Amino acid sequence: MARSPLGNPMIEALVTALISIFRVVDFILDIAVVFSRTHRLACWATGSDKLIAVPADPKVLPPAAQRALAEAEARHRDGASFIDKYVSASCK
Repeated sequence: MARSPLGNPMIEALVTALISIFRVVDFILDIAVVFSRTHRLACWATGSDKLIAVPADPKVLPPAAQRALAEAEARHRDGASFIDKYVSASCK
């Protein structure tokens, strides 16, 4: 019967578990290094040293801007079509 090199099966299982945990941690750190290097490459390529922060919620338009936008949409919706604006009636 072959004996395990460590002598005790419990110790061998513990060593195997520790090696597995080490490999998982090493893999996670490798992924972190890839993200860091990708970020550095992007900063080098764009010439920027900051990431662009996007606001969580868009700002609410002031009432005057909302009215102007509603008027523009109404003109677009109710107005003449492109062909009516730029082509005379004799050419239709």
